[in-house]
Amino acid sequence: MKKKLSLIFTVASLLFLAPGCTDLEEQVLDETLKANLAPEEAANGLIAPVYALLPNLFQHTTYFALNEISTDEAILPYRGGTDWGDNGIYLALHQHNTTSTDPNVNSTWGTLTQAISRSITAISGLKTSTATTAALYGAEARGMRAYYNLVMLDMFGIAFVKDDPNVASVIIRGDEAVKYIESELLAIEPLVQPKSVVGPGRLNQVAVWGLLARLYLNAPVYRNIYSPTFTFPAADMDKVILYTDKIIASGQAKLSADYFAIFGNQNHTNSELIFAVDQRADLNGHNRLAYFSISGDQFPLAAFPAANGTDGPAITSDFYQTWVQAYGAVDPKRDPRFYKENMSVYSNQADTCINDADYKINRGILRGQQYGALRVNGAFVRCPDGKLKVGKLGYVTRNKASLAVNFSELIDFTTAGSNYNTGYRVEKYEFGSESNTGRNKGDADIVILRLADIYMMRAEAKLRKSNDAASALADVNLVRASRTATIPPPALTAMDLDLLFRERGFEFYWEMVRRTDMIRFGKYEGKWTEKTNSDVKKRIFPIPQTAIDGASNVPGYLVQNDGY
Repeated sequence: MKKKLSLIFTVASLLFLAPGCTDLEEQVLDETLKANLAPEEAANGLIAPVYALLPNLFQHTTYFALNEISTDEAILPYRGGTDWGDNGIYLALHQHNTTSTDPNVNSTWGTLTQAISRSITAISGLKTSTATTAALYGAEARGMRAYYNLVMLDMFGIAFVKDDPNVASVIIRGDEAVKYIESELLAIEPLVQPKSVVGPGRLNQVAVWGLLARLYLNAPVYRNIYSPTFTFPAADMDKVILYTDKIIASGQAKLSADYFAIFGNQNHTNSELIFAVDQRADLNGHNRLAYFSISGDQFPLAAFPAANGTDGPAITSDFYQTWVQAYGAVDPKRDPRFYKENMSVYSNQADTCINDADYKINRGILRGQQYGALRVNGAFVRCPDGKLKVGKLGYVTRNKASLAVNFSELIDFTTAGSNYNTGYRVEKYEFGSESNTGRNKGDADIVILRLADIYMMRAEAKLRKSNDAASALADVNLVRASRTATIPPPALTAMDLDLLFRERGFEFYWEMVRRTDMIRFGKYEGKWTEKTNSDVKKRIFPIPQTAIDGASNVPGYLVQNDGY
């Protein structure tokens, strides 16, 4: 099934969950829709909207921003006093001072509530459908409702129970929410199809197992979000081990030999992906995760001289230093997850003319002077033989040609630390090959779950349950050793929770799990660049004030999270 915009979708307000705001209407988007729509077509029209908002959720300023810029992995200053000021919301996010009027919080909340609403509409409509796909689609819709509620619980500390579109939702928290999401995933586990049948872009059997493992691993946090410390019951860890074992034994996913292929333009068929946001170009994907961090004078596509970066977030010096500490006197680029060189000009500066087909900017964590296609008056400079002229980049697009695109380790909120070139940048996802503007038409699917995380979750569960360091070390080293397209990272010789946390940072940076990891490992109240706030109430985000106000007709129905 292609995840195209459906013929029908639910028009639901941001406050569909509140009493008095639960009526759902259908809007016809295609004049060809008629009463005699075939059952299969109608079923497709119900399930497509359930998935359709995933790209919106995973945009750079929503799920990514809230789960990365709030951590020690990413920081976004007011660049040069002109870019990414946004009324200070990114500064506040990094410093754990976000408020209930933050537009990115509002957008994320709205996307999640609308996605839950669409899932409910699909569940309701598919119950009476005569389509052969009705039972399968109904299970997927129910599972996606559980997934969206899991994200809601993780970020806002609440979940919504709602089956009848005409009845108000019940708001639940803590252990009740964990048990509800668990029961929903368990109910549909036997009904969804293997990944080999539906691919990673739809909820599949191993994706359900993976979401259950993630739920059980984080359940101690969700049950008591403000607890000074978390206790991880053996029963929860046993379930993590159970479902990660099932995934690994099933053979439905395999570790990728090429680390950066996991995030490449052809990754829809990458065997490591378990569950992902389908971003293929014919599905109107976007590549914002690729353009968000790199310089406005980095133009990654020979065919499109207008497609560039935006000088957004960089990694903090704190996160970079974890790599330095791990590798000592050896440059961390020795680790194939840290960096991938695609253009020889970086190591052979005499090679300044490159064929269009060979022109690909480097991937991973980008440091120091950057090289790329040179532009004059909006057009690429060509060598006499017609090849692209590649050289040292300066900030020409900002009329600061004397300022080199030379990324420094230093980045903070001072004037010097907020310049356009401060901070090491991340190009983990490949720039979309059809991205004529640099802001749309992405090709790379965005990872929600992949097999490396399954091994890492199993390792963590074994450490937390019985301090089985040997088994945990074996799982981590298996993932490290799998990256055989280049020289894999050296095997580790010891394992404990602190080392596993560091390893998760190396493996999953920029994949929107850092905030959840930091909370579970007891690191979120720590200090790092420009962040000293240790308030445990900031582990979850505020409910948007617009939602609180909209539900005010029923006192106590939607209560703001503590600390906001």
